[in-house]
Amino acid sequence: MAEATSRQTKFGLVCDSEGWFVINARETRWRDTGPFGHFCDFEGKRRFRQLGINLNVLQPGQAIGAYHRENAQEGFLVLAGECALIVEGEEHRLLPWDYFHCPPGVAHAIVGAGAGPAVVLAVGRRGLRRKGIDYLPSERVPRHEGSANWSRVTYGEGFLPDL
Repeated sequence: MAEATSRQTKFGLVCDSEGWFVINARETRWRDTGPFGHFCDFEGKRRFRQLGINLNVLQPGQAIGAYHRENAQEGFLVLAGECALIVEGEEHRLLPWDYFHCPPGVAHAIVGAGAGPAVVLAVGRRGLRRKGIDYLPSERVPRHEGSANWSRVTYGEGFLPDL
């Protein structure tokens, strides 16, 4: 398979074609999702078919998503900062290099906590869309508002710490 072609947009580098690629998170475009923080948009117009990879930057109080459960496995690795993991109604503290393995059917959300931003790598199966995902009420997690208010942004200085 050939290398994918990349193109520069006003918000950063994007790879839209089929093929393999290497792209730096500081050079690609990001999305501002309001109460759900910022995430690195490694995908172009074509979403990855099998595996979703998100690099999330959360300020205190911002969540990766709404409190939910789905019928697919997910995994979350905290790279920097501090988070609160709400899982099956209980809260747990996550620090750098803590990994949360989330089997199918487990209610969960990850919320930025501590004094500054947190960086979390999230991995999950693709193809579910809204089917197979149940959003649940939680007083500790922002409500799901959908993706209509997401906006593209360029990488913000300080989003990612030097590791």
